[in-house]
Amino acid sequence: MTDTGFGQIGGSGRGRVAAGQGLLTWVLSGIVRWTTRVFGRFRGNRDRPVIAVTTSRRSGWRIFPLVAFNLWLCGGRAVRWKVGRPSDLDAVDGLIIGGGDDISPAMYGGELIVEAKLDPDRDALERRLAEAAIERGVPVLGICRGAQMLNVAAGGTLHGDAFAEYPGSRRYYTVLPRRRVRLEPGSRLARVAGGRRRAAQRLKVNALHSQAVDDLGAGFRIAARDEGGMIQAIERVGPGFALGVQWHPEHLFLVKSQRRIFAALVAAARAQQTVARTV
Repeated sequence: MTDTGFGQIGGSGRGRVAAGQGLLTWVLSGIVRWTTRVFGRFRGNRDRPVIAVTTSRRSGWRIFPLVAFNLWLCGGRAVRWKVGRPSDLDAVDGLIIGGGDDISPAMYGGELIVEAKLDPDRDALERRLAEAAIERGVPVLGICRGAQMLNVAAGGTLHGDAFAEYPGSRRYYTVLPRRRVRLEPGSRLARVAGGRRRAAQRLKVNALHSQAVDDLGAGFRIAARDEGGMIQAIERVGPGFALGVQWHPEHLFLVKSQRRIFAALVAAARAQQTVARTV
């Protein structure tokens, strides 16, 4: 098979599906990139809270515009951070740790999976940022890999091959909402994404991962599981905003429950911005 950047193309049906989804993401990213550039020139854009977004060196060029678009819809402004660029939390009001490559098992004492794609430099950057954000109370959202990194930064561990540990969890690989997850009653995520409607405590989300949270990091609790029991979201206990979701809400910007996740981060970042201005 050949990795084109849009997915693996080869003889398998899954490869062709992944390639098609990757191409769709590329088209959407182009539209979103143009839209955010145009509207980003409007007056008032500078008053929006600034959210740093970490990305993969391989796929960040097409994922960052989607995340930036979601933040823009919710009143925020995104800046892209990656390995080799300045990354100072004092310069932003919030942080998103994005999806991408697997996290090295060396970071949590796990076993290396042969198929894993690793980026040690990105691991080091994001762990430093996650630890600092948690310690300093900077609002942070972890997306897929980012949720796992939040857990690792707090001293937790991961399942290297989550689906081997949870045979009742169906393996999906799609940006479309196919997986059903149940939000934990009383969790911040349930209040944010579910709202007041009882039926909304169960969401349909997408899935592009192979790793998942195992032992929880200090100060975190489970916020959602899938039908097979696999952890699908975690959140920080107590004040402050630190939330990690195993899915990719940036692809689901037409779904109100997913936009609410970004809106909650922007609201927390705006509060952080206000505090910073008064100090």
